[in-house]
Amino acid sequence: MRVPLNWLREYCDPPLDVHAIEERLTMTGTKVEAIHHQGVPSVENFVVGRVLSAEQHPDADRLKVCSVDLGGSDGDGRGAPATIVCGAPNVAVGQTVAVAKPGAVMPDGTKLKRAKLRGVVSEGMILAESELEIGSGGEGILVLDELTLDAELAPGTPLVDVLPISTDVLELEITPNRPDCLGVYGVARELHAATDGTPAGVPLAEEPWHEDRGSAGALAGVEVSVECPELCQRFTARVFEDVTVGPSPAWLKARLTAAGQRPINNVVDITNYAMLLSGQPLHAFDLDRVAGQRLTVRLAREGEQVQTLDGQSRTLDAQTLLIEDADGPTSIAGLMGGARSEVAPETTRVLLEVATWAGPSIHHASWMLGLRSEASSRFEKGLQPEQCLQAQALATWLMIECCGARVLPGTIDIAREPQPLRTLRLRERRVEAILGVSVSLERQREILQALDFANVPADDGLDVTVPALRRDDVTREIDLIEEVARIDGVDRLPATLPARRGAAGMLTHAQRVRRGAEDAMVGRGLHEIVGWSFTEPALLDRLLLPPDHELRRVVRLQNPMSDAQSIMRPTLLGSLLDAAQHNVARNGPDVAIFESGTVYRASASSADAGKPTGADEHHALGALLSGALAPRSWHGAPARADFFAAKALLAALLDRFHVHWDVHEAQWPFLHPGRSAAVIARLPHDASVADRHADGAAGATIRLGFLGEVHPTVAAAWGLAHPGTAQGGGQAGERTAVFAIDLGKLAIVAPEVSEFRAFGSVPTLRQDIAVTLPTDVPARQVLHALRKAGGETLDEVEIFDVYTGSQVGEGRRSLALALSFRAADRTLTDEDVAPVRERIVAALGELGGELRG
Repeated sequence: MRVPLNWLREYCDPPLDVHAIEERLTMTGTKVEAIHHQGVPSVENFVVGRVLSAEQHPDADRLKVCSVDLGGSDGDGRGAPATIVCGAPNVAVGQTVAVAKPGAVMPDGTKLKRAKLRGVVSEGMILAESELEIGSGGEGILVLDELTLDAELAPGTPLVDVLPISTDVLELEITPNRPDCLGVYGVARELHAATDGTPAGVPLAEEPWHEDRGSAGALAGVEVSVECPELCQRFTARVFEDVTVGPSPAWLKARLTAAGQRPINNVVDITNYAMLLSGQPLHAFDLDRVAGQRLTVRLAREGEQVQTLDGQSRTLDAQTLLIEDADGPTSIAGLMGGARSEVAPETTRVLLEVATWAGPSIHHASWMLGLRSEASSRFEKGLQPEQCLQAQALATWLMIECCGARVLPGTIDIAREPQPLRTLRLRERRVEAILGVSVSLERQREILQALDFANVPADDGLDVTVPALRRDDVTREIDLIEEVARIDGVDRLPATLPARRGAAGMLTHAQRVRRGAEDAMVGRGLHEIVGWSFTEPALLDRLLLPPDHELRRVVRLQNPMSDAQSIMRPTLLGSLLDAAQHNVARNGPDVAIFESGTVYRASASSADAGKPTGADEHHALGALLSGALAPRSWHGAPARADFFAAKALLAALLDRFHVHWDVHEAQWPFLHPGRSAAVIARLPHDASVADRHADGAAGATIRLGFLGEVHPTVAAAWGLAHPGTAQGGGQAGERTAVFAIDLGKLAIVAPEVSEFRAFGSVPTLRQDIAVTLPTDVPARQVLHALRKAGGETLDEVEIFDVYTGSQVGEGRRSLALALSFRAADRTLTDEDVAPVRERIVAALGELGGELRG
């Protein structure tokens, strides 16, 4: 919301500059997001002038040479009128005009100088509205005679005394619970309270609607009915005759423009001005275009259409409120008026409607139609019925003054029984207990009184009556304490820690696992990224997921910011690929990144009919490698990312937690066939660990996640290099490897306390063997068989070479194995190891293996 400072100062004008006002408002909860400037940067050299003559320029058909009285000085002290060359078509003798003298600085920063135009020296500029940023104004100059003024303006009068030509504008962030601050007067009340009790404190001016030039009672000739009073808590209307529709006064245009509104005509501008000042939206109907002189408020029928002021035909649903006349729908309640009854230049009779609409109903209509307006943004936050007649009184005065209108006797006022004002007890001791500091009872009274809360002394504090405009916001004693705290100064409250009550400051096991996993990735040189929790439905197709895949069980947002962010991400892979694409596109082909974040899937039990109502979410960790694994050096080309590089990275993570894990061949649509695997972990033989898993039993397995190289088609969809291509600055044959695991499941299988054994004091006995095996026997199976056959004597086994070729035969390969044997109490000999070696050879034979050499 934009609040012009000069408009704000009309109701509360503390002796503070704009930055001090910003600080006070922000520190009391009305945050100032930015400070803008509207109009000229400096008001010097802008004055009122009177055109004494306007002669045709001798060398230009569209220019006139004007003699302008600037109050006895043309800037050089000679006392003669100034000569100004003007190209406006409406300049004429006798006009009172706005003039910028030489030295004036225009809104765009241009400094005016005497200039020669077609041979005639011009000593200034006669100004148009647009040149002062107070409206569009068309092609003509601003004629001050057309203003509503109490006395004739004298030439030389500073223009700032006549028009708001220069002001700072506060851009405010108004929280949804404070619709009372969606009007200038409401912000003025906040500023008054924020400075009250300080040397800068000043009174709050009287409410601008305190005098009502309209009247109550029946209004003849117009009929209104409300069919859904639960959605329209109050509907008021007045009729104005002898209305002259035309441009608004320049002062009104200036304020609207500074507040971010576009001036249209005086009637529409009055409704916007009254809304900006009071916070209550209004709408004007051309009464002669209201069929039957009758309005009905009702819910729309499904599929019913209304043509709105913007010329669009909008289709409504059965939950949308509309206003109709005898010929059908004429406007969408609380959102936008209809084209059929809009005010036009020929309008002479106006029906002014001010109503209170239910916030959830307006929010639904706004969301369903994709239409937001200044009115809807206020109604959806919850306005109060008492505001209707405030806005009517304000608009009535403006219609009489700016349109020459005559208000007819009576006001239509259809209202439900208003909620009574709430009275709350504010206890002095409770304030001190909550804030941790004593605030005197008199100071509490001052603060609440400044905020329009009536209060009287009570035995243990104050009985406080909540004003109507704060009815939905202040409902409990703690809300009153918040009001006292924010105005008295949250920055003045002492910094204290909450009572610990025996709590120990330590991380849970799951938190330690999460931090340890992230540390492991950073320790291996990966950079952490943070992706959006929202993503687009198209991600599922880009990942080649079939219709029945578990990752398609997504959580859809009911009110997404855009279609590109309409579902919650079911996997981290999308954001990892997005980050890799971003880097590769900027000549960064070597990518090593990870992300630790939450992923979401619709509950299997609630995903019927494609409308999930629940969600399963867990914290996952994913990593992506692409390009070189190390910087280039004179040693030779570095290794490139592939399946085994990702597996080594995964091993560094899981081994940190002493987890019994393995990988099993498995397929995912987004991973390369034959280069993908499932990551499996085994619950240890520890009852306390097994109990943490719902289906857990000692020795049971849990699938932690997946591991593999990205499918070439998926890599291409993200513009990453893949086998057979050279994209994004990478090399032909580049691979992208990824893994992702569920950190919640990792916390289940990871022991809370790691047991360490001492390093052996005796040396190991190493023996190397080479064995040929069928190529369809995975190395994982070989290692398992060796560890089982070797028992406790086999301390370590490692594959250090793989060979395929004619020497081992087709369909076979040779594995070179390093076997390390150790005993806890003695140094082993070959004779000690011989029986173990025989068992190992036998185990290899069961796999189809034969020793070489």
